[in-house]
Amino acid sequence: MKGRYLCLILLPLLFNCTPNNVTQDDSLGKYFSENKVNGCFALMDNGTGKFTIYNLARYRDSSYLPASTFKIVNSLIGLQTGVISSDSMVIKWDSVKRRPEWDKDLTMYEAFRVSAVPYYQEVARRIGKDTMQYWLDSMSYGSKKITGRIDSFWLDNSLKITPDEQLGLVKRLYFHQLPFFKVYQEKVKNAMLFEKNTNYALSYKTGWGQYDGKQLGWVLGYIEENNHPYFFVLNVESADANIDMVNVRMKMLKDILKQLGFFEGRM
Repeated sequence: MKGRYLCLILLPLLFNCTPNNVTQDDSLGKYFSENKVNGCFALMDNGTGKFTIYNLARYRDSSYLPASTFKIVNSLIGLQTGVISSDSMVIKWDSVKRRPEWDKDLTMYEAFRVSAVPYYQEVARRIGKDTMQYWLDSMSYGSKKITGRIDSFWLDNSLKITPDEQLGLVKRLYFHQLPFFKVYQEKVKNAMLFEKNTNYALSYKTGWGQYDGKQLGWVLGYIEENNHPYFFVLNVESADANIDMVNVRMKMLKDILKQLGFFEGRM
């Protein structure tokens, strides 16, 4: 059914959500039900400005910790300030065993793609609280609050962001509208590109965190077909401590995009 509400303009001049360009698609709820999660999904067609949304209230009004989706911002700030000299800059492994894909010397590009928390904790420590706060304020990123430690504030539920703002972030990144040099935005976009073939290109960043005894999952990014971008955000949560969030969130994203007509190169 058509949305009956005006969307909050959380990122100035980004959205023009009116009842005429928001479609609430309740049929997408089956993917949340079958995976036993709560959440929301939104897709924006950049060509028409139309939004397809499941659970508008959650998408628009609720804030959550960004978890590893913050690596988009951490990378940009690191590159802009010179803390990350290039996307090939190596930070050496601290010899603490965590996950096989993290337990090695990594470049920024590699750390982004395996979502290596230790790499980006070190980046944040090198950036420092005052500089990090300056850029969060400049971007108007979420709640803009660093109330926890500088190397974990995006994980501990002190910094929060809405799904609406997350979609806005990747849209601004795509069009180089964030307050960073274009070359650095391109480096982050390159790290986000995970699938590319003759039918489509799929770019995204995932996130997985915990709050109030719940598991939280994110996938945000964009899919391009025929050189045309569509921006999306998926936000899911579960009280099941054993949920396979890594696979559930990606399966849900691809199932939803497939229902909406993607992956065939016809959009």
